[in-house]
Amino acid sequence: MTIGSAGEHTWRYRLWQHLCTAYGGPFTLVGPRETLHDPGTDAPTSYAYADPDFPRAHLAGWGEGWQHMTPLIGDAVRSCRADVVLVSLGLIDLGFYTNAEQTADNVRAFVAEARAARPRVRVAVMPVIRNIRVEADATFAGQVADFNDLLAKTVADLDAPASPLLLVPPPPSYDFHTDTYDGTHPNETGEHKIAGAFAEAMWREWDLGGPYEAA
Repeated sequence: MTIGSAGEHTWRYRLWQHLCTAYGGPFTLVGPRETLHDPGTDAPTSYAYADPDFPRAHLAGWGEGWQHMTPLIGDAVRSCRADVVLVSLGLIDLGFYTNAEQTADNVRAFVAEARAARPRVRVAVMPVIRNIRVEADATFAGQVADFNDLLAKTVADLDAPASPLLLVPPPPSYDFHTDTYDGTHPNETGEHKIAGAFAEAMWREWDLGGPYEAA
């Protein structure tokens, strides 16, 4: 959902475009990684962005879920001096490695590690949005619903004035039939909708940026 694949812009790029126009202060995207997933090698080895001229840094992985990111987030936040962490959850966070309760535990560990590295860090999290497996697998759909409920409660429990957490409402018009290229990963319209959801939430809750307009 976040790393993107060779030839894509990614929603990170769409958000960067928006913030360049709307944000009144200096900013950049940060993270220890820059690559895209390369379908030819099935590895994160590509730099073939549709438009490479933007801050490509991130902390995301193809096939990596929240449990893989939790041990990495502290060092990433510390070394990159991140002020805001954006998390877009996908199929991998529930469909392969962990169930709803285990993934909710990863939320707490992830936030704790980020705060230990930078006590005033802000974290914005978008729940797992509807994808093709939700439609095809009723058991998995139930896990997604359970986790999204647990996520909302966990974010509310962990929210703190010095280090606010923000649950980003999924884009209401997002439809995996038309906003993805394979039922899961966003195409151009999906990228804009995910970026717009983050942008609108940060603007309304934290006064960062402004209303989203697709560039």
